[in-house]
Amino acid sequence: MERKGKVYLVGSGPGGMGLLTVRAMEVIAGAEVILFDQLPGEEILSALPAHAEKIDCGKYGNRHTLEQEEIEDLMVRYAREGKQVVRLKGGDPFVFGRGGEEMEVLRMNDIQVELVPGVTSAVAVPGAVGIPLTHRKYASQVTILTGHEDPTKPESALDWELLARGRGTIVILMGVKNLPMIAGALVANGKDPETPVAIIERGLRKDQRVTTGPLREIGAIAGDAGVKPPAVIVIGDVVRLYREGDPWLIPL
Repeated sequence: MERKGKVYLVGSGPGGMGLLTVRAMEVIAGAEVILFDQLPGEEILSALPAHAEKIDCGKYGNRHTLEQEEIEDLMVRYAREGKQVVRLKGGDPFVFGRGGEEMEVLRMNDIQVELVPGVTSAVAVPGAVGIPLTHRKYASQVTILTGHEDPTKPESALDWELLARGRGTIVILMGVKNLPMIAGALVANGKDPETPVAIIERGLRKDQRVTTGPLREIGAIAGDAGVKPPAVIVIGDVVRLYREGDPWLIPL
């Protein structure tokens, strides 16, 4: 009987073994091929099983180890060979992780696919520094958006006027490079320029750093501070709950 391959789209969480789910550890342990991004972090990547073939698919700034189509072709090829394949991503594969696109490709090729959800950095990283995304006093809704849209789109899918009018929390992933533009668009469309903003770099890691400031100045503040990705940006009144140096907020 022909052995059927399977692909697991696995979210590793925001970094570190502590937030890797039990199911994720199970499928990683049984994997024959692991296609991994750089975002899972060194602790998880160094613990990948020795018996598995490991392929670096990381995207480092403007340098892509493999292009997206090449990654998808590899998943299809190994699965057709009957292999158990893990596509290992940071955070959650279905939150700006291109997991949806990869699922579509696998379905079109009649390959069995299973999602293994991960803890998304959009929620975990702000919480780790004492910023809840919702709070009865400050925010009853959350909007998560990408700061780096598909460059081939004819126009932005983001409605800046609607976002500026919203009274809830805005969380931006992959937004460091475009932060001055994002902040300017929100202010130009009516967002209070004094709205507090927090940028959390390398969240939940020992070298995490938080940079704060008002919306009108945050682009310049981030530039002066040398803020670099990966980072989660939080815009909204919940940022007022952040306290620098909180003794109980210790990275995993």
